[in-house]
Parts: sequence; structure tokens; C-alpha cells
Amino acid sequence: MKRFISIALITSFAAVFALTFTTAGIANDQVSVGGPAPEFELPDQDGQLHSLEDYRDQWVVLYFYPKDETPGCTTEACEFRDNIFAYRELNAQILGVSLDDVASHKAFAENHSLPFPLLADSDGEASTAYGVKTRMFGMKVAKRQTFIIRPDGSIAKHYQKVDPDSHSAQVLADLKSLTAET
Repeated sequence: MKRFISIALITSFAAVFALTFTTAGIANDQVSVGGPAPEFELPDQDGQLHSLEDYRDQWVVLYFYPKDETPGCTTEACEFRDNIFAYRELNAQILGVSLDDVASHKAFAENHSLPFPLLADSDGEASTAYGVKTRMFGMKVAKRQTFIIRPDGSIAKHYQKVDPDSHSAQVLADLKSLTAET
């Protein structure tokens, strides 16, 4: 009987764990390198609206992340912060996006002196358009993924696997290569 209960518990745990990391909806097949980046209009940590169109004459590093004030998300944001002057030299705007609300973004930005907009995708529409909306531990979040968007609005690079510790340096190196090509 104990063995049966143990097997049942393990099976149940495995099923719950598998469901925890399933994607909410189908990924958008239209988001691809070389194709147009989906438009959006989202408020930042100060309530100011931002759209992709606002950045049409510069490079955009659009990074999606799961949750404000979590260890990986904080590391990633602070790495972008620490390289902000190098991004500005390349005429690149960093935009962070999560499903957290404006108030959460405001506190996160202030706590870590983040000098770039954090966009509140509270309804998940932008995350869905970019194919990054998912469920994690029963919560709807954005997957940790990044898009480099050209000044013409097309996607130059898509990072599906992101290491928060080294991601900003990787994006910066790739952005330098991309801007040298133009």
C-alpha cells in the first residue's frame, strides 16, 4: 500500500510539474528573424505609453522576463543597466517587458536604478504577439526571451535561451556586429 501511495504521489507531482511549464496558447509563427516585429503600445513604470513606432529610427533591445524582483530577472535587468552607455553609443533603446503592473515596475526600477523603460504587459497581448506568454507555477508570465529589432522595425535576432548573468554582454556584442553591417 505504501508503495502504491508513493508511486501515485510521484506520478501526480510529475503531472503537475509538466503542466507548470506549458505554453499558454500557441506560439506566434509569424514572429521570425527578418520579419516585422509586432507592434505594441504599453505603459512604462511611470505610466507613459510606449509603442514600437516610437523607436523607428533606432535599434531596440526588447527583452521579456517573467517577474519583477526575482533573482534572475534582477540580475538580467542590472546587467542591461550596467551596459547602458554602450547601448546608447549604438543608438539602441532597451525595453524590458513583463506581465507585472505599472506599480510593480516602478518599485523594481527604483530599487535597482534602472535607466530604461519597463513596460507593463498586464493583459499579455504583447507577450502573446511575440510568442513568449506561458504559465509557470500556475501564473501567467513571459518567457525570458529577447528580440533585437532593427530601426526599420524588422527582427534582427531572437534569443530563445537566455543566461541572465551574460545575456547583456552577448546582446551588446551581437548588436555591435549588426550595426557594423549597416
